[in-house]
Amino acid sequence: MTDPVTGQVRLERHGHIAHVVIDRPAKLNAMTVAMDHRMNELVFEINNDRDIRVVLLSGAGDRAFSAGSDITDLDEYGDNWSYRNRFDNRTDYARAIWLLRKPAIAAVNGYCIGGGLEMASACDIRIASPDASFGAGEIRWGWHGGSGQTQFLTHLIGPGHASKILLTGDRIDAAEAYRIGLVQELVERDQLLERAAAIAESIAEKSPIATQRTKYMVRVAQNVGIDAALHVENDSFSYLMRTDDAAEGQAAFAEKRAPVFTGR
Repeated sequence: MTDPVTGQVRLERHGHIAHVVIDRPAKLNAMTVAMDHRMNELVFEINNDRDIRVVLLSGAGDRAFSAGSDITDLDEYGDNWSYRNRFDNRTDYARAIWLLRKPAIAAVNGYCIGGGLEMASACDIRIASPDASFGAGEIRWGWHGGSGQTQFLTHLIGPGHASKILLTGDRIDAAEAYRIGLVQELVERDQLLERAAAIAESIAEKSPIATQRTKYMVRVAQNVGIDAALHVENDSFSYLMRTDDAAEGQAAFAEKRAPVFTGR
């Protein structure tokens, strides 16, 4: 049973889907350093488990996806230099989500703020319930998010929308998040996990090589000029077309049946 004060990060397996649950509902699923370490361990485990094809990320309880870092626990990260090097030390939970090679879906209800917003933004797809709210309130206390917040938001929703959220510290509701493209779907709360799982299942049915390469190519599009990116895309495509999964896909198409992909 989860301790309501210390919390934990849980991994539930459902076929090819890894459901990662931020489980500290009594504290709005705020992340402690111990939970941070566990998140990084799980990401390493997921990336190296060929049976896992998709990740679903959610928060426990009814009040929050995650309120980000537990500010009362930040001293546990050590001095400034240790804090600065937390990426290399695998002690940054939002960075961990970004390092997932498998497609990741965030199912968001309630508060999604601070580091919680960074985790959701590091996912590839975000599904939210109407009661979700999103915010980057760090500016109110004298800093900005340091685990991708300024970068993720700018890439996802553009500099204008990102600047309004980041510079005011104001929260936006789910309808506004959907309008500006931060959220891809709005789903009633009692259907949120079911819908997110359905999307995960759809992705898990595809070739895991193709889905991971597609995720990578979207990242390339965010970071590389289009002329160079087109060459990278062609190289990736050429590799994929010589995999066993591609041969299976072509055979299944010709035989009018569903393909059975093995990730090879």
